Amino acid sequence: MLLAGDIGGTKTVLALYNEKSEPTAPLDEQRYPSGRYNSLEQIVEEFLKGRAEQVHRASFGVAGPVVEGKASLPNLPWVIEEAKLKQRFDLETIAQAVPVLPPEDLETVKKGNAVLQGNMAVIAPGTGLGEASLTWDGLSYQAHSSEGGHGDFAPIDGFQIGLLEYLRERFDHVSYERVCSGTGLPNIYAYIRDRGLAEEPAWLSERLKNAKDPNVVIMNAAGGEQKCRIATMTIEAFVAILAAEAGNMVLRNMATGGLYLGGGIPPRILPYLKQSAFTDRFINKGRLSRLPKNVPVRVILNAKAPLVGAACYGLRVAV
Repeated sequence: MLLAGDIGGTKTVLALYNEKSEPTAPLDEQRYPSGRYNSLEQIVEEFLKGRAEQVHRASFGVAGPVVEGKASLPNLPWVIEEAKLKQRFDLETIAQAVPVLPPEDLETVKKGNAVLQGNMAVIAPGTGLGEASLTWDGLSYQAHSSEGGHGDFAPIDGFQIGLLEYLRERFDHVSYERVCSGTGLPNIYAYIRDRGLAEEPAWLSERLKNAKDPNVVIMNAAGGEQKCRIATMTIEAFVAILAAEAGNMVLRNMATGGLYLGGGIPPRILPYLKQSAFTDRFINKGRLSRLPKNVPVRVILNAKAPLVGAACYGLRVAV
């Protein structure tokens, strides 16, 4: 029996598999709000309580760096130790899932000509910002995790320079995660509001004060009948930053096989990702613009992709 898990700052999803299971079809699956628990061990104990099945191995996708057998989660006060949890990876789990996702789990936002068995890259704005890559070893794709989302934010226009200066007054270090994630979206909104770049309507201000998740309020306000300028500016800025960093991922990893957008935010802002502004920022790499120009970009629609990836790894190792 395999226990697989997607461990994130907002939610933790655990699932059970046997040797005959497909990664997309667990025997059982449960979702837990991460912030209500003191540790991953506590969630695992709750999941396994009263079960007759004996778990022989575990594979977890952890949203944080793994160093010397320990993982500290940037968006949770947890420390996960290898001695307690044998298998552990971060965004690598989404990357593990990419080769097995069916077409219906993907939405193309930029067409291109993928190179067969070429490198692929994944950038996933969720609670935080994850980045990973895949390389072909001659037999299958191997996933490689990174902490690139915590790299220095590099503004590319006057608006973004102002955003960087605004955030430097509030944080010691301004990373891409500060501006391109679930924690970053409200930072962009606050910059636009506080610098007077767009007016915040009273109804939106009131909703944000009472909101459990301000990102949902902002994204909803950027679409639908009550579309307002400050919300659309926020999403447009977010998309521009995401596009530029996605293009950077293509260059860093020679990702001629495709660029994949994971995480919880991209599926919710698909209309913006399909606009030419995203493609233009993605391609604009000066003398090397020809490289991202040929790379297809797809959004991962399956919210369970990290769990599928963890299962792919665990089931493969079990063979």
